[in-house]
Amino acid sequence: MAVREVLKMGHPTLRVKAELISQEELQSPDFKQLIQDMFETMEEEQGIGIAAPQVGISKQVAIVGIPNENPRYPELEEESKNSDEEDDFTILVVVNPKVTITDPETSGFWEGCLSVPGLKGYVERPKAIRVDYTDLEGKPQSIDADGFAATVFQHELDHLDGVLYVDKIADKTKLSFMDEYLEFIENEGAEEDDQ
Repeated sequence: MAVREVLKMGHPTLRVKAELISQEELQSPDFKQLIQDMFETMEEEQGIGIAAPQVGISKQVAIVGIPNENPRYPELEEESKNSDEEDDFTILVVVNPKVTITDPETSGFWEGCLSVPGLKGYVERPKAIRVDYTDLEGKPQSIDADGFAATVFQHELDHLDGVLYVDKIADKTKLSFMDEYLEFIENEGAEEDDQ
């Protein structure tokens, strides 16, 4: 068990499509160790999700924390620091996922990323998706997600295709350093979400 280094934007591993995981590999001790290390790394970095490429392993697996109350992003960060994460999130390990858009209308949230530290950007994504994936027992699963949960899934699963959230920012003026986001944008963003 170990906390692994999180790769930062610019590292080539973050920009390639990750390899599928075989059933044999899924049951291997190395894979079980990877999952444990990803959980520990996510906890150490105070993230709500992490994908294997972020810890240097180009494989199709991600841990996704689905907010139970579907809160706005700024509030989510505060809640996750001040309460038991198990009450706020359902945690899924998603292997070899396939995303299907079920509602192409978009919604937008300010996103951050462990691989792009110190920045936040406003990203619009499809409102609702279905994710078909394999669980840790090797069984096929499917989950529908909408709103913020759909955004979390899409953000994490983009990593498996070599895509970072900054690639999806349509309006480049909506990319900010964290300090400036907190000072100038957070309250304005909350007002926009209310509309």
